[in-house]
Amino acid sequence: MTHAPIPGYHYDDPALPASPVTTEDFEQLAAATLFSEADITALKQASEVLADQTEQILDVWYGFVGSHPHLLAHFATPEGAPITEYLAAVRRRFGQWITDTCTRPYDARWLAQQEEIALRHTTAKKNTTDGARSVPHVPLRYMIAFIYPITATMRPFLAAKGHAEDEVEAMHQAWFKAVTLQVALWSRPYAGGGW
Repeated sequence: MTHAPIPGYHYDDPALPASPVTTEDFEQLAAATLFSEADITALKQASEVLADQTEQILDVWYGFVGSHPHLLAHFATPEGAPITEYLAAVRRRFGQWITDTCTRPYDARWLAQQEEIALRHTTAKKNTTDGARSVPHVPLRYMIAFIYPITATMRPFLAAKGHAEDEVEAMHQAWFKAVTLQVALWSRPYAGGGW
């Protein structure tokens, strides 16, 4: 089955600029989160568990964002009106991000995609992908704070297929590490030379 391309999703585009983060930088960052080959294996298992639950996961996450006006503001006009088309476009990419987190090799292409995601939250590229008339950036504090809800809310979905508790825990810990790694990478444009 062939899926329609996701607008604004450029993971496999050879024109996507390389990340300034080196392989050595990434390996050291991965070591700092205790991310290992066992986590990569657990994430592959998680991809199978989550494959048919993506929309339900996004419903939870969007419900969380939508219930907090200060978070929803990042998908709204400067006057505060939510931009339905923007929310829908980001949702498709967010769903693909779940799959990519679990299945893509953490290589130079993956690092390039992380840099692109990072820039799309900053004044450098926020709103440009979808031509949205929204606020100019997402503050770094919310990027960091989101590690918890994006991790905590995932556990029931990982447990939904009847896996043993130790398998669920391994998948959940691997997800936690992968999200933490990505948010650390996404902080690079905010931090500049201090990263």
